[in-house]
Amino acid sequence: MSKNLTKRAEDYSKWYNELVVKADLAENSAVRGCMVIKPYGYAIWEKMQAELDKMFKATGHQNAYFPLFVPKSLFEAEEKNAEGFAKECAVVTHYRLQNDPDDPGKLRVDPDAKLEEELVVRPTSEAIIWNTYKGWIQSYRDLPILINQWANVVRWEMRTRLFLRTAEFLWQEGHTAHATKTEAIAETEQMNNVYADFAENFMAIPVIKGVKTESERFAGAIDTHCIEALMQDGKALQAGTSHFLGQNFAKAFDVKFTNKEGKQDHVWATSWGVSTRLMGALIMTHSDDQGLVLPPNLAPNQVVIVPIYRNDEQLAAIKKVVSKVKSDLESKNISVKFDDRDTYRPGAKFAQHELQGVPLRIAIGPKDLENGTVELARRDTLTKEVVSIEGIEGKISKLLKTIQNDLFKKAQKFRDEHITEVEDFEMFKKVLETKTGFISAHWDGTVETENKIKELTKATIRCIPYDSKIEEGRCVFSGNVSKQRVLFAKAY
Repeated sequence: MSKNLTKRAEDYSKWYNELVVKADLAENSAVRGCMVIKPYGYAIWEKMQAELDKMFKATGHQNAYFPLFVPKSLFEAEEKNAEGFAKECAVVTHYRLQNDPDDPGKLRVDPDAKLEEELVVRPTSEAIIWNTYKGWIQSYRDLPILINQWANVVRWEMRTRLFLRTAEFLWQEGHTAHATKTEAIAETEQMNNVYADFAENFMAIPVIKGVKTESERFAGAIDTHCIEALMQDGKALQAGTSHFLGQNFAKAFDVKFTNKEGKQDHVWATSWGVSTRLMGALIMTHSDDQGLVLPPNLAPNQVVIVPIYRNDEQLAAIKKVVSKVKSDLESKNISVKFDDRDTYRPGAKFAQHELQGVPLRIAIGPKDLENGTVELARRDTLTKEVVSIEGIEGKISKLLKTIQNDLFKKAQKFRDEHITEVEDFEMFKKVLETKTGFISAHWDGTVETENKIKELTKATIRCIPYDSKIEEGRCVFSGNVSKQRVLFAKAY
């Protein structure tokens, strides 16, 4: 299986596309630009969902669900938001089909079934949610509203790639309402920190927290906070965003409340989200030329056990031992798959589980039964060792934590080695083309300079890092005075 995988060094993009399909994560569908997420891929997404959902609820948020369709009049109420998404919208104009009188056996859109008002298939839900919040909020006693929804959205992308950019994708979107600006800003920062915590502690992906420039902000936001990750090909990937919306949507939908002083005021808002794009980040951060590499905290199967036998009698003896091992591991909340399929040889099973990134593999045969041992193989390092079966659950529990930590440290080392400070534009271009990664450089703060750099190099300002110290310098492009460094990179 993995032998047919294109090497990363040969063609990183092709390697990624092949890996997604061959590891049984997803495939292209009959609908242009849309994907089918297959059971194994969806199992990883479910683990992501479950962990994030716990984190959201631990910070006081509740789940709800809002309509897929947004009336055009509501969508256009917040002008910047509408303008920002207008070119990506799928729009429903009719509500009925009929038999085509000119082509028997075929259907056509009924020309008499035109909607009175077009419906936008949600590219994001601020409009429909803020129209709803208007009926929920009258007083400061109704605040804050802390709502999240797990949903799908549609953004009509012309160039698509599985998980990274598809016309329809899965995500969560938080939408909160607050009595004060201070509370809303604190919420925005808190949720960006939640995303960073999840990325680093569950996905084993080191991220840089920061704020977007004005031209890179979410349409309709006052500020956009983000987490930026670096993939193995040296390109950045925006892994999550959290937006301080100010009072923009509250004013657009006239959402007011009576404050403690008895005065009317517009509420303050945030929105934040991550999507199935995180699957792409997971794949591209850790995987290798043999296939997928999964951090144990997100692996559907943390351990796979493969029996090696010649007859039914040997298999029966192995099953008896495996039953206890499996039970002991599961008692420590370790997910285990016993692969006793008789339609595949052990070598084919090894190849499949290696391709699908199972963190640990146990092989057990008749000699192991005699010696009280098993062969233990790590997916991340591709190393094997023979260990005693006695107390194996403790060893595996520790080893899974080691793998999780090692994957993070490896990715962190790569990321840190690919952050380069530059002082002039020639060096900027050289680093971008040869070393790649993040470039830390001074920027004069103008959109004109930002756009010109993007036009000449395809690099964008990924963020102004939280920890970017204020220091006077000269803009890497214009030479004008700059107060701090920002991070540039080519990005997905």
